[in-house]
Amino acid sequence: MKLLTTIVAAAVVLGQTASAGKLRIYVVDVEGGGATLVIAPSGRSMLIDSGSPGAAAERDSKRIADAMQAAGLAKIDYLFTTHYDGDHVGGAPAANAVAHFDRFFDHGEMDPKWEQNANGRARYDAYLEIALHKRTVTNAGDRIPFDDVRVDVVASHGSVIAKPLNGGGAKNPFCSPADAKPPNTTENSQCTGVLVSYRGFTFLDVGDLTWDKETDLACPVNKLGRVSLLLATHHGFFNDQSGAPALLWAIQPQVVIANNGPRKGMAAAAYERIQKVQGLEGLWQSHLSLATDTAHNTDESMIANTEASTDCKGHWIRVDVESNRQFTVTNGRNNFSRTYRLR
Repeated sequence: MKLLTTIVAAAVVLGQTASAGKLRIYVVDVEGGGATLVIAPSGRSMLIDSGSPGAAAERDSKRIADAMQAAGLAKIDYLFTTHYDGDHVGGAPAANAVAHFDRFFDHGEMDPKWEQNANGRARYDAYLEIALHKRTVTNAGDRIPFDDVRVDVVASHGSVIAKPLNGGGAKNPFCSPADAKPPNTTENSQCTGVLVSYRGFTFLDVGDLTWDKETDLACPVNKLGRVSLLLATHHGFFNDQSGAPALLWAIQPQVVIANNGPRKGMAAAAYERIQKVQGLEGLWQSHLSLATDTAHNTDESMIANTEASTDCKGHWIRVDVESNRQFTVTNGRNNFSRTYRLR
């Protein structure tokens, strides 16, 4: 692993009181987009993706600001952008106005063939306007300095890590030619994703990484080992473009959080695939999936938002990772929480 050398030491505003010696993660509700706030025990902070553009940007930046306030943060140190689809990078300028990012991380230049896809070039230019001169391009195998938390880049710009980490490397019995899909040609295939590790706890967030790239991480050997917490790829396997069983069942997450929208992600087939994870102890959802039925949603106490978009309050899901080999997930809507012991 090579350490990214472009990071410079800087004075930062640290939410030390709020962190209180624990790793803390907020899955911010941006209604089927991406925005996950990670706070190291030291108080250093990173937002993974920044929500949607246009009219939604004001909504999403307010919800990011609400999570910052709950965490005791006056700013966020890093913005890590998985890819340039609107629901992951479109809110970056608005988020920057409330978070005042010091550093930006991404997968590199946007491929010209995707620039005209839903105003892709305009979104990318708006991102560059705030990120230029403070930007670091990541490659699979890089490590992002994040104090006493390890952040490994496991995929970026169409490539995945060459060497296993986190105890991975075993032959994967879930690799099946019948489950293979052809190479994906969308911007999603370029996603840069991370494995966050702290005292035996691991959190995997690979944005909207596509089925074929997930398979590259899993076959013929599982390169990621087992993970404690998975942010379900592509908002709960949206349109079945992500969620390859070979990866999902090999990494055996104890807990899965789906940052889905009311009608985006967490279809019945996705729910059933997650339930087949060996050793699964909990599934949490940002939204009640209105496109399916009660039998294909998790328990209501573990759903942060139960309304349609027009009435949504934007409640977050928070994860607190203690130093005593346990982590607690809390629903911001009802304060329901459940504690899990690390395996």
